[in-house]
Amino acid sequence: MEKLRIFIVEDESIVAKDIQNSLVKLGYEVIGIANNGKEAIERIIETEPDLILMDIMIKGDLTGIDVSDTIKEQVNIPVIFLTAYADEGTLSKAKVTEPYGYILKPFKEIDLHSTIEMAFYKHQKDAELQKERDFLFSLVENKDDSSKDILFVKANSRLVKVLLKDIYFVEALKDYVIINTQYARYTVHSTMKDIEKKLGNTDFAPPLSDPIEKRKVVFAMPNYDSMYKPDVPTDINYCLFNNAYNKPNCKVCSLSDCK
Repeated sequence: MEKLRIFIVEDESIVAKDIQNSLVKLGYEVIGIANNGKEAIERIIETEPDLILMDIMIKGDLTGIDVSDTIKEQVNIPVIFLTAYADEGTLSKAKVTEPYGYILKPFKEIDLHSTIEMAFYKHQKDAELQKERDFLFSLVENKDDSSKDILFVKANSRLVKVLLKDIYFVEALKDYVIINTQYARYTVHSTMKDIEKKLGNTDFAPPLSDPIEKRKVVFAMPNYDSMYKPDVPTDINYCLFNNAYNKPNCKVCSLSDCK
């Protein structure tokens, strides 16, 4: 795993050096140190670090809060404030810039480490969420014929594009739906009615039901048979619900295509 690249904004050289030593000891890479706002903005935009440790009270016309606000308008980099001030006024001004952490001086290395790790993790998740939102917004804004053959599902906290032609069958189990494709199975917390609306007028086989386990296949592909059934002895049936081969007269389902 690559080391996190961190930029330090601190106007006291001894403190800045101490922070740098702590970061290196913790396994991070310090890519730069600035002691004033103007220099910090220029170098941060130039180097694009993974994270910024920002002292609030720095020399010059710009405070750390001003620098953070300016950077936020140009690049998406998480900021953690370092400060010796814990008064309500300073905190109120700082939180407007939505920092990913706030560490009071003097601090322990363990506090620095945990705050950095949590801040970077949260920033990554926020970036993924924003990417999904932007993508969904673009779909809404640019509806065309190319999107009618696609279904989007959430898997492992990520949005996955599923081509309707790849869907093997869809079944409902209580309060969720399982979409079975040629390549994977996706569990979606949704209703059958909602999934049917999303699938629209797709050319699937009629809905089928499982009388024993009370679960329903909402749609099944007409050609699932040729796609999923390799050559097997004629006295063995393929069961759609068990996704396995069963003996003749299998009682699990009564599908006419289960042969």
